[in-house]
Amino acid sequence: MAARKKKPAARSKAPTKKQRAQPSRTLRAPRAPRAQKLAVLVATRKGAWLYHTDSARKSFRVDGPHFLGQIVNHLMLDPRDGRTLLAATSTGHLGPTLHRSPDLGRTWHEAKQPPAFAKAPEGQKGRSVNHTFWLTPCNADEPNAWYAGTSPQGVFRSDDGGDSWNGVAGVNDNPELRKLLGGEQDGTPDGPKLHSLIVDPRDSAHLYFGMSSGGVHESHDRGASWSTLIDGLEVVGGFDASNPSFHDPHCVRMCPGNPDRLYQQNHCGIYRIDRPEKRWTRIGKNMPKAVGDVGFPMVVHPRDPDTAWVFPMDGATVWPRTSPGGKPAAYVTRNAGTTWQRLDAGFPASQGWWTVKRQAMAADSQDQVGLYLGTTSGELWMSRNEGQRWSCIARNLPEIYAVETALVS
Repeated sequence: MAARKKKPAARSKAPTKKQRAQPSRTLRAPRAPRAQKLAVLVATRKGAWLYHTDSARKSFRVDGPHFLGQIVNHLMLDPRDGRTLLAATSTGHLGPTLHRSPDLGRTWHEAKQPPAFAKAPEGQKGRSVNHTFWLTPCNADEPNAWYAGTSPQGVFRSDDGGDSWNGVAGVNDNPELRKLLGGEQDGTPDGPKLHSLIVDPRDSAHLYFGMSSGGVHESHDRGASWSTLIDGLEVVGGFDASNPSFHDPHCVRMCPGNPDRLYQQNHCGIYRIDRPEKRWTRIGKNMPKAVGDVGFPMVVHPRDPDTAWVFPMDGATVWPRTSPGGKPAAYVTRNAGTTWQRLDAGFPASQGWWTVKRQAMAADSQDQVGLYLGTTSGELWMSRNEGQRWSCIARNLPEIYAVETALVS
């Protein structure tokens, strides 16, 4: 049988002129990830500032002041668009209002209907909003909705991006709840506060809020009805712990990594609760005895529910409300409160007689979480490594009321 002749190897065809014009896809390098733009929002006794940076967080561009001379209790950026800012402002002679910026503070527009309590029936004493204290954007399924907490205590909702606000009747007009609230002069500096308005990211009808004084409350119907959540919380000696009006939560935070876990910094300690449990556990007992577990802010890790930070203050009998011993430090737990670690590298080793208010400490969402805090002496501090070392990035600001972080579009 004759052997088959092999076919000659196929010659590779020379590329056509059109093919030569096409770039090689196999040699194209992958695009580097786009650097995220971050902003640190600072609200103070005399105006507001924005500190812009990127994911490296090595330098900051300052934008401000905004509302110079006005009290700014809270400044928030809407995470749903990364552009819209809401500012809770007030002046001594013009009273409280809200401002909205659709363009990261380049222009501002005053709300046409800021939070205000309904007029009381004739013959009854009414209430007036002294200032809006807390701003919370709703979930993405409610793109224009916000909540606001006020002093005296009230909850308001906007469904038009912050231009007009209406009272949540289940809170503001509920006679039973009103009995539990502290009076308009209940001893809280600058009046009683409704704060820590939290919207469950899984359920827009599920809310939490704290009241100083008045306890922690929960609603499953957008505030139409509520229940107290104070079991396990302690009160000042001699008062009845079963009465919500004697409870003074300073700050309540929900863990983004586990929305069933909440932490709380209280006038009487640091607490944690894991829902559906209804009883708080005092995890601050594990703090060093010489420092104690009294403070104002509470910060939680954006992904790890076992990690949280606090900034203690002197809780002695006369309530100095300054860093214990003049030695400021943050403390972190990485095991849900079983143990705590002191974080003071970079802070003054002595003569640091300031503290941090309940809204004035925040975390970003970078891979290595950045922490930020503002002091009553007008300094803005940050840590790029979760509190292991601190540096001061701004000095000589007015007294800092609130610090928030945001991703900017």
